[in-house]
Amino acid sequence: MNPNLERLSEKARNLTHSPGVYLMKNRQNEIIYIGKAKNLKNRVSQYFQPNNPSHTEKVRRMVEQVHDFDYIVVDSEFEALVLECSLIKQNAPKYNILLKDDKGYHYIQITREPFPRILAAKQTVRKDADYLGPYTSSYSVTQTVDEVNRIFGLPTCGKKFPQDFRKGRPCLNYHIKQCMGLCRGRISQEEYRDTLNQALSYIKKGGGSLLERLQLQMEQAAENLDFEKAAKLRDRIQAIQRIGDTQKVYMINTDNQDVIAFAQNLSNASAAILKFRNFKLSDKEDYVFHDVDDLPTLRREFLNQYYLQNGDIPRQILIDEDFEGRELLQEYLSDKLGRKVNIYIPIRGEHKKTVLMAFNNASERLSKTVSRTGREVAALDELTKLLGLPRTPAYIEAYDISNLGESDKVGGMVVFENGRPLKKAYKKFKIREVEGQDDYSSMREVLSRRLTHYLEEREKAADPSLSEEERTQAGEGFGRLPDLILLDGGKGHVGAVLPLIQEFGLEIPVFGMVKDSRHRTRAIAQDGGEISISGCKSAFAFVTSVQDEVHRFSINYQRASHKKSAFEITLTRVEGIGPKRAAAILKAFRTKAELREATPEQLREAAKISEATARELYQFLQEMPM
Repeated sequence: MNPNLERLSEKARNLTHSPGVYLMKNRQNEIIYIGKAKNLKNRVSQYFQPNNPSHTEKVRRMVEQVHDFDYIVVDSEFEALVLECSLIKQNAPKYNILLKDDKGYHYIQITREPFPRILAAKQTVRKDADYLGPYTSSYSVTQTVDEVNRIFGLPTCGKKFPQDFRKGRPCLNYHIKQCMGLCRGRISQEEYRDTLNQALSYIKKGGGSLLERLQLQMEQAAENLDFEKAAKLRDRIQAIQRIGDTQKVYMINTDNQDVIAFAQNLSNASAAILKFRNFKLSDKEDYVFHDVDDLPTLRREFLNQYYLQNGDIPRQILIDEDFEGRELLQEYLSDKLGRKVNIYIPIRGEHKKTVLMAFNNASERLSKTVSRTGREVAALDELTKLLGLPRTPAYIEAYDISNLGESDKVGGMVVFENGRPLKKAYKKFKIREVEGQDDYSSMREVLSRRLTHYLEEREKAADPSLSEEERTQAGEGFGRLPDLILLDGGKGHVGAVLPLIQEFGLEIPVFGMVKDSRHRTRAIAQDGGEISISGCKSAFAFVTSVQDEVHRFSINYQRASHKKSAFEITLTRVEGIGPKRAAAILKAFRTKAELREATPEQLREAAKISEATARELYQFLQEMPM
């Protein structure tokens, strides 16, 4: 705990109730955090309250380093917002969200060689190349280069021409008509240059005027009976038209609009910004942030800094969720642009689909950082929002009860870590205490035993007499609490388990996985109601996979348990072998094959039976069909 807490708290209590900006400083007098406040006294005092439960881990670490703080009083919260972002940009404090402008300039490169290539480049370093640009958008450059190479069939492989003519067969791109097949050595330098010039014209002037010229050339070739050339021109015209149709998909009915969404996975998060200009998608930006434990705060700080530091302000901004101070930022941007700027959260329709597209881009960007697929990142992020969880559930346990009438009752526990099955952590439970067929009581028994194991492992982890390796092992498996518990069942199962968790003094979110009449996942059950998940495709697919996996694991255990029970009954046909001795035999010999190979002496030792009974059992096993 910060030894200066009492002094800092006293200083904070003497602050004014006016709006302003506060600057947290460490012992070296370095600014480590800058924030704004509508009421300086109330806001700053919250930081120095001992054991404040609202503090995230990041805030607690920051407070521990605070040696002093300064503040600037302003006339309004609006002025505080502008000043906060200005000071953050000047000082780059350690605990603030920092936006690095790493876009730079980008170019389209045309190499100087017998058969030139069109490439994307970040710098104009090659002397043996020509350049178009500069462009501020790497997205636009990359998209344009990919587009022209595909339309005009220009080579994108690593071969050198004409040196590599007729060396090997054409690649897949040629066969799917995305490359002219220059490697075959059948295209003259003059013909290639003509195609390259068409590609450059497309880049500089767009497809409109080029289509007219290509149409005339195609008709002229057909009149000259050069049908091969006419067919190539026809294919090129159709490719340009297809690209135009594809671009229409990404057109909107607003001339200037930004669409922003965030994705989070554990302590990592990303933001994706789709920029629509002149009614179509013109650029995409993405940012990745680490050590994030409060996504709403990240969203607010990011949007404030991004637009207060950025001169390109659109008339409309769509975001995935609301944030504190949205109206204030909207007022500032409207004043800066000189016209009304709308910031809002779409609920349905085309705007909602566009936000989802931004979210998918954010998920894909984040997946490269956390070594997970975009689908896994999206699933956990959607599930977190859907269930209102305080953080992304990294460690999820799911439970199911399986029985055959009133016999062979078992429970299964499967674990998903970071969206993937963690099979080494799966556990099986034999129901011991519940009489009859009572799924609720059986689920309580399973969870009670699991949580009891947790308390035992926690004691081991804190036992100084154990080695460090033993204490570390105690923190794994049952020694680790889940971030989320999912039960195969409805609100009745949730209602049966929640009080039990509270009895153990723990706080773990618990939800049920509800199936329809066809045994397909239908909804998420909570204490007192249900949450529909059909509209959240990623979360729906993930919950379905969890429910299917825990059911598969439990039913397989139940079937194996039933077979074992039936075999135990079979062994009791031998005189002198009762249920307990049959169980002891099956514990010693795991399979029927092992049992048949056992000698009379091994059987006698395992079941503690007489020599005569052992010989009789041996004979029974040899004659029994396997």
